[in-house]
Amino acid sequence: MIVYTENTTPRLQYIVQTLFNNHVSFTNSKESFIQSSQNKINYSANKITNNELWIKPHHLLFENDIQEQEIIIFDWKGFPVFFKTEGDIPFDFFAASFYLLTRYEEYLPHQKDMYGRYAHENSIAFKNNFLHLPLINLWLQKICTLFSITEYSDTKFSYQPTYDIDIAYSIKHHGLLHNIATIIKSFLQGKINIAQEKILVLTNQKKDPFDVYDFLDALHQQYNLHPVYFFLLAKDRKGYDKNLSPSSNAMKQLIFHHVSKYANHIGIHPSWQSGNNNNLLQQEIQTLQNITQQHILLSRQHYIRMSFPSTYRNLIQQNIKHDFSMGYGSINGFRASYTLPFLWFDIEKNKTTELTIHPFCYMEANSFFEQKFSALQAAEELQNYFSVVKKVNGKLITIFHNHFITTQPEWAKWRKMYNDFLQQNFL
Repeated sequence: MIVYTENTTPRLQYIVQTLFNNHVSFTNSKESFIQSSQNKINYSANKITNNELWIKPHHLLFENDIQEQEIIIFDWKGFPVFFKTEGDIPFDFFAASFYLLTRYEEYLPHQKDMYGRYAHENSIAFKNNFLHLPLINLWLQKICTLFSITEYSDTKFSYQPTYDIDIAYSIKHHGLLHNIATIIKSFLQGKINIAQEKILVLTNQKKDPFDVYDFLDALHQQYNLHPVYFFLLAKDRKGYDKNLSPSSNAMKQLIFHHVSKYANHIGIHPSWQSGNNNNLLQQEIQTLQNITQQHILLSRQHYIRMSFPSTYRNLIQQNIKHDFSMGYGSINGFRASYTLPFLWFDIEKNKTTELTIHPFCYMEANSFFEQKFSALQAAEELQNYFSVVKKVNGKLITIFHNHFITTQPEWAKWRKMYNDFLQQNFL
């Protein structure tokens, strides 16, 4: 593919290469463009040839700063679009994709949610009811179909299950005094069944309810899946960080177990406390590296606590190469309106980085806590995401937590929901 433009800016180069997998060259020579036998995209103010896709530019990709953009949504071929221009398609596909993919709106002044994160209600995707769609992928698919661009993508649908291990064990390995206190508390609150379960686990008559790792191993083997595990390793247990001590033998053995099976699919789950403390982040990554005896290159933020550009810059500084935090911790959907891995573009520096972003669209905790779904409703939601991602040959990434797929009565339906989803789609 060849793209004609009078000015190849870092923003334009980034979005074109991201969408077309680097199978593209740029030229500012009309003669070379006209003579080329490749698929042609003309990104300029005037049409050049009859056998091209002409996209008339919006100004966004030729700017160097960050400022409020006028967003007016209108319909094209059944899809919401914006940045209206006059070309073979009625909007600047590249500028609109750049705006969504880079999370441009999150650099602007915005409202925070109760956890101090970017509130999803701010986003144009939520406001205009397309958060549930990988809109950029759908635009790309429609455009390439309409203009017979056949070599735009070599991707195939894939699925990657991921797990956040916030609390590795519910009862075991938490210390005798802690467990005695929780048993007494359960009795005083009239929660006899919970107290009895704790006693049975502590006396080795029952498996710890959060110990679902053998169950997951069996699923991955049965369906030939390659999971990623993210471990929360906060040194101090407080606030939203309730993990087992990273210095405990039980935690080390659990991580060793996963390293032996999944090698490079182990990541850090930076604690809430490290969100404002880069030294803590470094310590937690180093702790995991010491346990695994390998470089840790993968990360996902605890509670999806992130802000642009500081979170990603901190990860880059710590030599993290792959981040799996691109999604909301308050609602399911496509935060960047995209469902394939992509390099992060730092808008403030106007520069493409080496950090690869792996967007997720489904987390069971969002279904349960935020959207108040039953296991049955969550199953329908997850299947819908599977279908739309498969339609565009994207990558489906889901998040589950070990404490959501236990055999405890209140979670048994969620365990079955996940098992049924895998059986239905990957058997």
